[in-house]
Amino acid sequence: MKDPNMDTVASPRPAGSPWLALATRFSAPFWLALAALVVIYHIGLVFYGLAPNLVSRPVHMALILPFVLVLGAASPGQKASGAVLAAIGSGAALWVAWNYNLLADQYGFLESTWQVVIAVTLLAVVIEAARRAIGWPLPLVATLALLYGLFGQHIPGQFGHSGIPLASFLGTLTIAEGGIWGSLTGVSVGVVSIFVIFGAVLNAGEAGQGFMNVASAAAGRLKGGAAKVSVISSALFGSISGSASANVASTGAVTLPAMEKLGYPKRLAAAVEAVASSGGQIMPPLMGAGAFVMVELTGTPYTSIMAAAILPAILFFVAVWVGIDAYARHTELKSVAREDRPAGRDVLITSLFFLVPFTTLLTAMFAAGYTPEYSAALAVFAGAALLFINGKLQVNRAQVIERFGSAILNAARQVSMIAAIILCASIIIGVLSITGLGVKLTSLILEGSGGMLWPSLLLTALACLLLGMEVPTTAAYVICVSVAGPALTQLGLEPLQAHLFVFWFALLSTITPPVCGAVFIAAGMIGENWLKVAITAMALGVGLYIIPLGMIANPAILTLAETPVMALLAFAQIAVGLALISFGLIGMRKVVPTALLIGAGGAVIFGPGLL
Repeated sequence: MKDPNMDTVASPRPAGSPWLALATRFSAPFWLALAALVVIYHIGLVFYGLAPNLVSRPVHMALILPFVLVLGAASPGQKASGAVLAAIGSGAALWVAWNYNLLADQYGFLESTWQVVIAVTLLAVVIEAARRAIGWPLPLVATLALLYGLFGQHIPGQFGHSGIPLASFLGTLTIAEGGIWGSLTGVSVGVVSIFVIFGAVLNAGEAGQGFMNVASAAAGRLKGGAAKVSVISSALFGSISGSASANVASTGAVTLPAMEKLGYPKRLAAAVEAVASSGGQIMPPLMGAGAFVMVELTGTPYTSIMAAAILPAILFFVAVWVGIDAYARHTELKSVAREDRPAGRDVLITSLFFLVPFTTLLTAMFAAGYTPEYSAALAVFAGAALLFINGKLQVNRAQVIERFGSAILNAARQVSMIAAIILCASIIIGVLSITGLGVKLTSLILEGSGGMLWPSLLLTALACLLLGMEVPTTAAYVICVSVAGPALTQLGLEPLQAHLFVFWFALLSTITPPVCGAVFIAAGMIGENWLKVAITAMALGVGLYIIPLGMIANPAILTLAETPVMALLAFAQIAVGLALISFGLIGMRKVVPTALLIGAGGAVIFGPGLL
């Protein structure tokens, strides 16, 4: 099964990565050189200055296609066909970049048969690249969108359209900035890629071990310490990985055996890891690729999005923490033995491997006022410098070479994965805009909810859950918010409030059956029935279902930068309600006390504010 949540920002591959082994088998020098070119190109864009969009974005696509279509091929036949597709797709993209001056004067209208061939080639290769990267669902939606654009004039009623000339329809999608070269691709090129590189550099060094050591030192001695170590380490690792599945694979490799060794029930251990790891995609600064897409779609500064998202993200982990304590009422959850906790010196040294790059990033953004991408580039250099030494403060030449190779290859692979998703999603967004279908679907939501906010929110949540089961979180968010976002803002929500609501619910499928990608991975790693894990995970992760609604009922929680006191009061109100609900679900074994606590928690969250 393809995991639809694998729109990762940084794969938690160790230095001896399977991708490194794969690259070696296919001829390491070529892939290392191409990966280095991908890294240098995207870092170079940050320092070079503004490049025309019809140059930077097509070159971005040309560079990523070999990694999606060839490096990840599972068979010689796929490799051969992938090489052909990569060659013609990259050639078509580079043709657009080379002729950008000419194409800019055409205003999205194809003027020759050759240009039609280029357009069809680009669309077909983008769809196939996404299919090979993440499976059928998203490419199938993109294909249906194209068919709607081409033949929607034959659909009767309000959901048909008046017809669009072929040259204009294909041209807008492929030689103008209304389709695959649109603003979403611009986010992938200019911001997401540089943060991907940042995450890959950190993962290649000692930062992951630093996260684990800090978590063990902070929570290992507490009741349920091993589970709480998982919560903290997943929150920290999630701040750079932004992927539930990558987070499970990384931190779970350490925390799951530790919990099993201490006698934790397997279903609980796997559920804790799956739920805590899901928090990575809502934890600033990265939030998967979603934070940067949100910047483009809302026009809100990146720092403002981070400020708005941080308190809800902390609430999520608070709810998990309370759930672990509630579970401890019925099951002995031992702390981590003293001899298994890291020494203070190890904690201090390994923590520097993530503190130095993070301090560089945050200082550059908040103190110096640099853009997020420029700040991330500086943090990349800080993280790269730390690859030269290990946790014992030694320099090992072979280790350094392997780390840089792993960082470069993983960065290129992840840039390519996200680019494939975003390019394909851009086709859908382009068709929605060109045909006006997005406006019609927005009207349908308004009509179906009777023009009332809460029914609209529930319809949107259901759409996010269903779509998130089949496409990656970021793509589900983009598609849902393009349709439902305007309806929610028309009903009185602030744009950022609406976007965060949709983004959170697009993440539900990480722990909600039948897909629940994070649950499948955690259950497989510990050898437990996935359905048992999913049920426990949904109880522990109740915050994922409640907090987005709490953000609507208590909008002050999103205003930390503007009104910090009000934001903290809203935070406290939702935290109390969540704690009651979580304790009622997990800590109580009788129906009446459970119902009373859940009801009381709901009344606190959705009742009158503290001020």
